[in-house]
Amino acid sequence: MSMNRKHAIKFLDKIFTDGSKLAPEEKLFSYKDVLYPVILCQPETFQALETFEARMDDIILAGYPKTGNNWLTHILNSLKITAEKYTEEEMKRRIDIEEQLAMTECLEFGDPGKFKRMAKLPSRRTIATHLSPQSLPSSIFKNKAKILVLVRNPKDTVVSYFHFNEKMPCFPASAWDAYFTDFMNGKVSWGSYFDYVKEWDKYIDDENVMAVSYEELKEDLNLGLKKIATFFGFSLNEEEFQRVVELSSFKAMKEIAHKSHGAFGEVLFRKGCVGDWKSLFTESQNQAMDRKFEECLAGTKLGAKIKYEVYCKV
Repeated sequence: MSMNRKHAIKFLDKIFTDGSKLAPEEKLFSYKDVLYPVILCQPETFQALETFEARMDDIILAGYPKTGNNWLTHILNSLKITAEKYTEEEMKRRIDIEEQLAMTECLEFGDPGKFKRMAKLPSRRTIATHLSPQSLPSSIFKNKAKILVLVRNPKDTVVSYFHFNEKMPCFPASAWDAYFTDFMNGKVSWGSYFDYVKEWDKYIDDENVMAVSYEELKEDLNLGLKKIATFFGFSLNEEEFQRVVELSSFKAMKEIAHKSHGAFGEVLFRKGCVGDWKSLFTESQNQAMDRKFEECLAGTKLGAKIKYEVYCKV
């Protein structure tokens, strides 16, 4: 959502401070049978979520946690800023507004009053979320905002999520085997990965919805960015595309992680690779994940997008 990092860093630093004060059993709460971290989300915010009024020109990014959301949010903002050719004065005005409104990165993060404050943000707004479609405000679909759905193969997702939980004090720590079991059963923050992908698969043929995979962006970021730009109506020349690509590589983002995300940067930008699941998965876990994918996602369009046979087989 934000081009301004000052408030974002302050918010992220608070996560570390406040999260470390909580006992493990205090770190998560359940809302409609889905777990969420109390430091990031509030039940009252979910209750107020339906008051959010989407705009037709909003840029919505929906991705399950640890599928590349921060990376793609950065890309979307870079494409938007480059295409709309903000002047220095316009950029400063937008940054000042976001700072005054204390905007957080994710739709469901923060206090319930944020939705009224979001109405004061100038268009176009970039809005990220980890929520499934049935949990999103109805205005997003009613007003035909364009939604980019991000997916990543489940084996790399669970490994990345595990390492993230280890280092983030707002999540209860867990050993790998126990975390794997919780992930497979949907007993992690934001719920079941498999349910998430299945629910978004129902919308994949909508004209206002486009899917992109983490893996295809890693394979050819230039081509991926051009598809995304076309979907959202961003107009860039080849030189502008190349500049966004160069600034959006994992290496480039990791180098500025401390500046862009404070202490959170080291946690957020760990490896950024495909295939890291091989470092933790046992043979029995491999077989369990293969069966789960076949049961839940084989035959779906988003399941095909993930290219499970390519990225998740030994």
